[in-house]
Amino acid sequence: MMSEENEENVLMTFGGHLEVLRRMLFRVIAATVCLALVVFCFKEETFKLLLAPGQWDFVTYRGIEELASALGIDFRFMPYHVELIATDLSSQFLTHISTSLQLGLLGVSPYIIYELFRFVSPALYANERRYSVKVVVTVYVLFMVGILMSYFVLFPVSFRFLGTYSVAEQVHSTITIDSYISTFTTLSFLMGLVFQLPVIVFCLGKMGIVNARMLSLYRKHALMVMMVVAAVITPPDIMTLILVVVPMYMLYEVSIRVL
Repeated sequence: MMSEENEENVLMTFGGHLEVLRRMLFRVIAATVCLALVVFCFKEETFKLLLAPGQWDFVTYRGIEELASALGIDFRFMPYHVELIATDLSSQFLTHISTSLQLGLLGVSPYIIYELFRFVSPALYANERRYSVKVVVTVYVLFMVGILMSYFVLFPVSFRFLGTYSVAEQVHSTITIDSYISTFTTLSFLMGLVFQLPVIVFCLGKMGIVNARMLSLYRKHALMVMMVVAAVITPPDIMTLILVVVPMYMLYEVSIRVL
């Protein structure tokens, strides 16, 4: 039976952990708010960056044109313009605030990961600590690659197709800024999650749930599942669907090699 002295030590230890957690959360929130305020102050630069994928002369399009020119192909993207509007009195201001907070959170994410690792690392053995560092770094890098994939490829193509699509000449598209930012952030976040496939498969492999032979055997089934998932998480156009399925299948093949 546990003595009163031991009970007090356990309680104090638990309370000490809560105090460390409280201080860590305070530092994380403070860092996020500070960076969000910086982003908020640089309004023009921030929205120039966020709205760039919706422009007809985005860097991805220019890169494709330069590549075609280097190959001796005369190819140019047709200019287009999609008007962004605000329908509510406070929508632009609220979008500015929410966007600043989201970018602030993304910007301090390495620091958040560092703080979380500092919090849990005392409970890990040395080999577990080294293993955890590799997993965390891999997850973060893959997440950022997914966001970059969405920014430079997926969102521009999706916005160009859906924003310029018209059922008749009399119908013109005007997109609200809320819809633009919401689609942009959601798609970026989902692509960051999609790029975690190798890590998920690796963990499942370590638990003995899947193996390389099983993944190789069910390639066709996995491709069908990927197409369904891509159709759910992406805007309703075939080009965006293809742009999501292709990297997903490539990550699936990488997962087989990892195992």
